[in-house]
Parts: sequence; structure tokens; C-alpha cells
Amino acid sequence: MKRIHAGAAVSLSVLWLLTGCAGGAARSGATGQPSTPVSDYRPVETIVTGTSRTRAKAHTDLGLAYLEAGNVAVALDEGRKALGDDSSYASAHNLMGLAHMYLDEKGLARESFEQALRLGGNDPDINNNFGWFLCQNGDTTRAMAMFEAAATNPLYATPTRPLTNAALCAIKANDMQAAEVNFLRAIAADSNNAQAVFGLASLFFHKGDYLEARRQLSDFHTLRDPVAESLWLAVRIERKLGDKVSESGYASQLRRKFAGSPEHQLLMQGKFD
Repeated sequence: MKRIHAGAAVSLSVLWLLTGCAGGAARSGATGQPSTPVSDYRPVETIVTGTSRTRAKAHTDLGLAYLEAGNVAVALDEGRKALGDDSSYASAHNLMGLAHMYLDEKGLARESFEQALRLGGNDPDINNNFGWFLCQNGDTTRAMAMFEAAATNPLYATPTRPLTNAALCAIKANDMQAAEVNFLRAIAADSNNAQAVFGLASLFFHKGDYLEARRQLSDFHTLRDPVAESLWLAVRIERKLGDKVSESGYASQLRRKFAGSPEHQLLMQGKFD
């Protein structure tokens, strides 16, 4: 899968937080679209014993770990084993949906997610993951409803994830008001959600509120080290505010730390808009 954008040209492509899939099941960039990272990590093989549900859970957990490591083929195999042990285990169908989504097998992914939803409709991870699939395939209305169901589930420990996904989905649908509201809700749920903070900074920049964009981006840089995209946004914010010293400082960091990046190329070409 590949790394959103919308009519307002909000740029959200390189940050770190998991968004596309909850529970660590899939990695994604700031856009929320899952990627398949190359990793040396491999889960430790275990002997799966116990009841059929226990075995299904063990295979599912192992499959999710392989999926996070980028080994989709083994993840699928573990998912099939889980379903062989217990075909009514919703989380195993969720795993299959995630794996098929990685492979861009849309029909199989939808079928697996629909079955997961039928078996475990109140599970917030399933609602979040299926919501992201639906968003990527044009069903924004249903996707937003699923993100809301996940975010408002009182038993869900990380509502900031579906709220961030809802904001990203709203951007994809060119609904910047809904995006702003959901980024704010995501930050209220977890003030350390750097992706949502950056998304909000980018939204404020594109709506012309440069002082608020600067404040949000400062918060982002407090939460994590700068990346090429955040430095490029900082350059453009300071340029709009007329602060030549700050603009030069951010541009210098971008040239020094991220030479050759797309953002560095835009800087060198003077393409600030």
C-alpha cells in the first residue's frame, strides 16, 4: 500500500504515528495509508496449544506481529490457521482483512472485514480498521461512522487513533472543517499525538492562520524531532509571517539534515506555494 491529500493541498505524508490500523497491526505514514516496511524483526515462533479459541488468538497475535514486520504472506498463513481453529473468531477475520488490504486485494479485504464486523461489531479495532479501508475506497460516510463508533467506545484505550483517521479521511473528502474538529478531538484524547498536532498545523497554514499554525508546529517539534516535512512547513509559515531570521534557520536545518528530500528540492526551486 502506498503513502493523502485533498483540495486544500494539506501535506501529511511522512510522520510516524500508527493510524491506518489500530492495535499496532499495521504501520502507516502521516497519511494513514498502511505501508509494508522492511524490518529485521521476526516474532519468536511458539507452540500453539490449548482450546480452539486460545489457539486462534495465538495465531492471530502472531499474524499481527508478522504483518507489522512486513511479512504479509506469513501473516495470511497465521490468519488461516486461526480461522481453522475457530472460524467465529472476529479478530482473525480482522487480521485477514488487514493482510488483504496490504496486498490491495479489495474484494477479499472487504469480505474479511464484513465478517469481522458481523462477529464482533462492537470491537473498536475492527471499526477503526474497516473504517480506514472504506475511507480509502470512497465510502466516506460509512467510514466516518465507524471511526466515531470506535472513538466513543468507553472500553477503547486509544480513541485518538480513530479520531486521527477521521480527520485524515475528512481531508481526503476535502472536508477541512471536519478534519479540524477531529484533529482537535484526537489531541484532546492524547496531547502527545504528534501526527494530529502536525495535521492541525498544516490545516491552519492552508486556511491562512499562520500564528496558530506556528504554535501547533512548535508543539509538534516539542513532541518529536523535526522531519523534512515539518521543517518545510516551518519555512513557509515564517515566510508568510515575515520572520526572515526564523525562516533562514529552518531552511538551514532542512538543507543540512534532509538534503535531497522532496522538501529540500522545493526549497531550492523556490516553490513556496
